[in-house]
Amino acid sequence: MLGITQGLSEFAPVSSSGHLILVPWLFGWPILSDPGFNKAFDVALHLGTLVGALAYFWRDVLRYARAWFGSLAHRSVSTADEKIAWALVLGTIPGAIAGASLENVVEDSLGQPWIIAVVLTVFAAVLYVADRAARSDRSFDNITPRTGLGLGIAQALALQPGVSRSGVTITVGRLIGLDRESAARFSFLLSLPIIAGAGAFKGLDLLNAGIPQGYTWPFFWGTTASALSGFLVIWFLLSYLRRHGFGLFLWYRISVTVLVFALILAGVRPASL
Repeated sequence: MLGITQGLSEFAPVSSSGHLILVPWLFGWPILSDPGFNKAFDVALHLGTLVGALAYFWRDVLRYARAWFGSLAHRSVSTADEKIAWALVLGTIPGAIAGASLENVVEDSLGQPWIIAVVLTVFAAVLYVADRAARSDRSFDNITPRTGLGLGIAQALALQPGVSRSGVTITVGRLIGLDRESAARFSFLLSLPIIAGAGAFKGLDLLNAGIPQGYTWPFFWGTTASALSGFLVIWFLLSYLRRHGFGLFLWYRISVTVLVFALILAGVRPASL
């Protein structure tokens, strides 16, 4: 269940970090009370979505890697592919710095269910309004290094569970005129180095400690489910956004917010972890 949750919510604009807290909180699963185990499982699930995304975007990854090294070789940025490659590189930097600097603050203070519920609706409304108001006069090939840096700064906001990495980068992409599919595609590509870097950084602890005894199969199935569902949701979203807006995700996020506060006010679940 957590693998599917991660795969579906990593790329959909609904916040995977928020859902990986809210789902165990909703069912009263003890995983959240064991920070070491929770972090290890989180690493495995994110690596699963990375595999799914690479399976979908492997041609793009090779294309822009080749363009970036070519740009370094001739010391210029001239083609559209080279501009997009540098946009991805520059866009990765703000999120990497923010993640390394603020991870513990976010984990200790900002991952409470009631905060996530509020943030889910606030940033869903921002995405919806931005999408409705934005023009769509820029295609994917119009992305520049400056565009990538701006979207990378926006991506850093997604450290707060409930914001959604894809949601906030798509929001800014729409505000600068990218069409929906282009904004989503760049957002997905921009997430790959962040997921890979975070997985590598946190994965060192997992390699040193090893998979907790007796949990090999849960780790395997969680990672597999995350990879498959991540692949499918990318395929679905890029097709869906050619014809539709973000109203579906707005109403979904509002529904989750209402559910969380209803459970808290009814005394069924606690407001904090």
